[in-house]
Amino acid sequence: DPRGLYVCETGGKRNSLQVHYRMCQNCIEVDAPTISGIVIADVVATLFLAVAVYCITGHDRGHTSRASDRQNLIANELYQ
Repeated sequence: DPRGLYVCETGGKRNSLQVHYRMCQNCIEVDAPTISGIVIADVVATLFLAVAVYCITGHDRGHTSRASDRQNLIANELYQ
């Protein structure tokens, strides 16, 4: 704990310094390169996700379905 009263004595001269310091045990230092790295990674991840969704959903758009939209009904006079 760096808080407290610090005393320096040199040549018979005494100087003191009172230190009030709050420790943060779970804190990290965030500087400009860290913030820019986070922002760039977020943009790249968002673009990757957008391209993946576009490729998955846009893949079937140009192809026509081979199955008929109308179902062939079985001729059965009892249930008609």
